[in-house]
Amino acid sequence: MKTLLRSLAVLVATAAVSLAAPEGWTTDWEAAKAKAKAENKPILINLTGSDWCGWCIKLHKEVFDQKAFKDYAASSLILMEADFPQKTKLSEDLAKQNAALKKEYLNEGYPTVLLLDADGKKLSEDIGYQKGGPEAYVAKIKELLAKKPAAEPAKVPAT
Repeated sequence: MKTLLRSLAVLVATAAVSLAAPEGWTTDWEAAKAKAKAENKPILINLTGSDWCGWCIKLHKEVFDQKAFKDYAASSLILMEADFPQKTKLSEDLAKQNAALKKEYLNEGYPTVLLLDADGKKLSEDIGYQKGGPEAYVAKIKELLAKKPAAEPAKVPAT
């Protein structure tokens, strides 16, 4: 019986996590940073109100849910979603994490979409919603990434 309950708890937790973010997106900030570091990719963080923000919903439908964006993101980005839903209750840990991300990154409203490095340093200003669909959005991301500053060369100690 304990095994059955444990299995059920794992299944429910897994389902809750999968419902918390769309396919291809993570909701775990530390995992996103670790994956960005391991794969040498920037993080695209989306601070969203998935069940109440009209522009957030529009951005997902017109851009993030489209094949052209998904294909580009799969090879070039780590996707991180910090959601602030009104109809769905987040776990206490996720709500706490997202509150910290909101304090650090939220621009003036939702959606706030930023490119970050693996340490969470901003590589762009807020991209937000952009007209033109996934192709235009991907082009904007590529443009912003092309402008990112090169890594600082290692400092050689004076002898």
